[in-house]
Amino acid sequence: MTNYSVEISSLVKYFGRRLIFEGVNYSFQSGHVYGIAGPNGSGKSTFVKIVSCLISPNKGSVTHILDGKKIEEEDLHNYLGFVSPYLFLYDEFTAEENLVHISKIKGVTFNKERSDYLLSEFNLYERRNDLLRGFSSGMKQRLKFAFALLNEPPLLILDEPTSNLDNSGKEKVYEFIKLEGKTKLVLVASNEDADLALCENVLELQNYKNKL
Repeated sequence: MTNYSVEISSLVKYFGRRLIFEGVNYSFQSGHVYGIAGPNGSGKSTFVKIVSCLISPNKGSVTHILDGKKIEEEDLHNYLGFVSPYLFLYDEFTAEENLVHISKIKGVTFNKERSDYLLSEFNLYERRNDLLRGFSSGMKQRLKFAFALLNEPPLLILDEPTSNLDNSGKEKVYEFIKLEGKTKLVLVASNEDADLALCENVLELQNYKNKL
């Protein structure tokens, strides 16, 4: 099992004068699946973007630690797998070309064996040479999981993971969340009861809405 943790300290975020959350203190540890919960507009996506270092908090800190060593922000992409509705994929590339390109961006060797396995698991192998512009939204969502899992990162952040998926797609996602959560750190941001049922602990953002 990986020894990965994320330490959240006194986190505050607001947009203009609108408070998103404040005073968030939490510790996430590998070997567990955590939920980030709250109704629409509660700040779930904002929170995971901060954890992913895509945006900055107004106050507080997020520290990523692997085997007792702090991971610098500019290196985080090497340790993180991310799935979200706003994750960009290339419609002019095939499914496999997307995975090859992402590997190049991360500076790692493309693992075709791993790619073929994930494309098969997410029922995309027969469409691996088709351009993404012909994919449905559900197929693109499944490809995002192949993208996130390709290099076996120790941290997985899943924002609305079952968005646009049919029942079989959801079951496959749940299967991987359970599997990855045994050895890695998995964060699931969702307001879906079935998604949150997989989580051992849930951070409820509505509890951090006091006025500044």
